[in-house]
Amino acid sequence: IEGPVWIQPGQADASVTVALGYGRAIPDQLADGLGYDAYPLRASATPWRLAEATLAKTGRRSPPVTTQDHGTMEGHDFVRVQAVGATTPVVAREALPSLYPPAPTSPGGRYGTERAWGMVIDLDACIGCNACVTACQSENNIPVVGKEEVALGRWLHWLRIDRYYEGGLDAPKTHFMPVPCMHCEQAPCEVGCPVEATVHDREGLNLMVYNRCVGTRACSSYCPYKVRRFNYLDYSGDTAPVQQQQRNPEVTVRARGVMEKCTYCVQRIAAGRIESTRGDHAPIPDGAVETACQGACPTRAITFGDLRDAGSRVAAAAADPRNYGLLAQLNTKPRTTYLARLVEEASVEGTPAKPGSAP
Repeated sequence: IEGPVWIQPGQADASVTVALGYGRAIPDQLADGLGYDAYPLRASATPWRLAEATLAKTGRRSPPVTTQDHGTMEGHDFVRVQAVGATTPVVAREALPSLYPPAPTSPGGRYGTERAWGMVIDLDACIGCNACVTACQSENNIPVVGKEEVALGRWLHWLRIDRYYEGGLDAPKTHFMPVPCMHCEQAPCEVGCPVEATVHDREGLNLMVYNRCVGTRACSSYCPYKVRRFNYLDYSGDTAPVQQQQRNPEVTVRARGVMEKCTYCVQRIAAGRIESTRGDHAPIPDGAVETACQGACPTRAITFGDLRDAGSRVAAAAADPRNYGLLAQLNTKPRTTYLARLVEEASVEGTPAKPGSAP
């Protein structure tokens, strides 16, 4: 078989990892004509290992198309680590000065009288499997844009998995970091939008009003997390009726020329809200609303719920000493936060080490 080679840190000497699933000549299927077909190398006796194989250069080049062009944090501390048993918070939780007016607070805490949806992602549990990305794509009618569009930076996934290496190139530690929309309480994207197409609702969700969006992409420029996507082309207008039936009817199919992003699966939140208004108008129970990424995660690394509910799992995770906000120094006050990875010992107990020092 012929295929491109992408040299990665940590690959064992004299070994090649081959991806399966592409290159099959099946008409009208996604894999038809894409990549290489590695199935002829598989033997029934040892389907996952080929002991005797040779590797030879063809002289041709094929640049890898990826959504992440770097593997180190270049001295930053996006992924933080903390020693097992440390009780000191991984980051100092101090209020930073702000030009925004103070948000309304409830008598007993930070949030107002409405629900306060939030998400906590445990980086110690994430294995980088991308199941959350696939579930998000299926749930929210996100189109597959193709290799050529991804190479131009026009990919549309609402959730990405950043991957960073730490240590030597022969045996580095690998850190995975899911990055959805942060649903910032002080969202820079809202300041940048000239038509108020991106707004907050009363429960703290940062949402898109697609009918208002005129496609300036200013919100993407203002977003420090780069989690907003723009529809450069009409990816859904000419799809076959049978493919249209695969879409989630609860989610708007976006048109060309609008921005889109993670909504915390607002359609599921709306369903939970409607259910709570029936009968005795009971509050939405903790765990009743589950985002697509949360439900698909095999290690349960994602926790979602009402931060205002002191007894909820997400509130407990937000109060954990390992909890921190990505780029929190920008004072965006993200509703999506992270739990630092656990290590046997850190540089100083309670102080996050800074991975990403590998060349």
